[in-house]
Amino acid sequence: MEGRGKPLPIELGVGAKRRSGGMRKTIAVAGGAAFALLSGVTCGAALALGALLLGGTVSAQTAAVVQTPSPQATATAQPAGAAAGEQQGAPVALTLKSAIEMALRNSKDIQIARLQASLATHASQVSKAQFLPNLYAGSGAGYTYGIPETPGGRAPSLFNFTYTEQVFNEPLKGQGKELEEEARSQKIVLEDVKNSVIERTAMAYLELAKVRHSLELLRGEQESTDKILQVTQERQGEGYELPLEVTKAQLTKAQVTQKILLLEGREDELAVFLQGQLGLGQEQAIEVTPEELPGEAEQEGANLVAMAMQNNAGLLLAESDVRAKEFRLKGEKRGVFPTLELVSTYSRLANFNNYSEFYKKFQSNNFNAGVQVQVPLFSAKTREDIGLAKINLETSQATLASKRTQVSAEVRQKTRHLRERDAAKEVARLELQLAQQNIDVLQTQYSEGKVNLREVERARLEENDRWMAYLDANFQRQQAQLDLLRTAGQLDKVWQ
Repeated sequence: MEGRGKPLPIELGVGAKRRSGGMRKTIAVAGGAAFALLSGVTCGAALALGALLLGGTVSAQTAAVVQTPSPQATATAQPAGAAAGEQQGAPVALTLKSAIEMALRNSKDIQIARLQASLATHASQVSKAQFLPNLYAGSGAGYTYGIPETPGGRAPSLFNFTYTEQVFNEPLKGQGKELEEEARSQKIVLEDVKNSVIERTAMAYLELAKVRHSLELLRGEQESTDKILQVTQERQGEGYELPLEVTKAQLTKAQVTQKILLLEGREDELAVFLQGQLGLGQEQAIEVTPEELPGEAEQEGANLVAMAMQNNAGLLLAESDVRAKEFRLKGEKRGVFPTLELVSTYSRLANFNNYSEFYKKFQSNNFNAGVQVQVPLFSAKTREDIGLAKINLETSQATLASKRTQVSAEVRQKTRHLRERDAAKEVARLELQLAQQNIDVLQTQYSEGKVNLREVERARLEENDRWMAYLDANFQRQQAQLDLLRTAGQLDKVWQ
């Protein structure tokens, strides 16, 4: 309806008609969804459009929906970097892409995931450090009675240096490789967290645009309910209507008010969530524009299954876990081999520990260097470690096989769900178009005196309901599309 700032579906073969004192614009297109601005048109453009519409009807294969932007749509979308410099409290106009970019820069979840990935990387270096030179300094000075020795078995010394370096230790090497693989898996987790932030931000952005559009429709619907109630009360006062009809009109008005309150609450929730995701202040308003997902989001189902096998985060984590367990088992199996370690010690001894009473010769400076070799002749621990590593590997392999089946089934199921959402959106579009055509008929009949104003306003209420159903169907399709892309591991690539 004119003055309500809402989009109108394209009507095929319908000329320009008067509606509520304004010109109703109809457009036909050759296919696909088309969007146009019907507000803020210059005089010359309006006259040209009127001439085109009055000149005759145009055929088209598919009727599409023409989206008239809300007042926020006229604002220029600003880059994310510019938004950060906005004055506190000033509205920030965002596109879907800029909102996602800001969320990726400011999300606390991503910051935590980065720290966890860094932690895993440092943890993997702990066992690897044993294969690098390690030099320690210490002192074993103390009182001795009898043969001089410390509780550790070494000779008491004023100070000492110890050098160690693992050269060949397969179980320890296997543990190190397992930790390195786990560190790499944390990078996969980081990417999955980024995808989660993208999905949540995109859904919140799109839903906020839908909610604000629905609020515009409902506030316009309030005008129709007021007119219906007024006409019904007048007719009831004249004896043409029963009190029952007045109550029905009052109920309709109350229901619209209730819907507005619910949507206003949801609008506030979504705005607060986006403010937190984007790193904005709570007093800073956000302006969004209704958008469709990028064209790259459209993929064939068979292609998505193949992509999911390569890019699904859960599947990549399962594969990484199998590799980690393979490294561990390989190392444990080689635990039957000898271990070799470079060792060296230097000690500065003191004669007050009575060395001369127990040894023929005392020497202050003492140095030893060589290799320490251990050959496992019989090790029950090695056997049990191998058994445990085998069970862990078999468990990981079973989990991986199950995950592959699960991901393949999920992609197919979500692909079917997306097709269902496509069909539901088309049904909602046609129902909306039918409701608008019904208003055209009633407008003509009203101008001829065949129906009263109440019937026209009721038809407008029906049109508004169809509009909201269409917006809901479109958002549900976008949700299904985002869910499918994340399962296939393609969500982050859409906005690259």
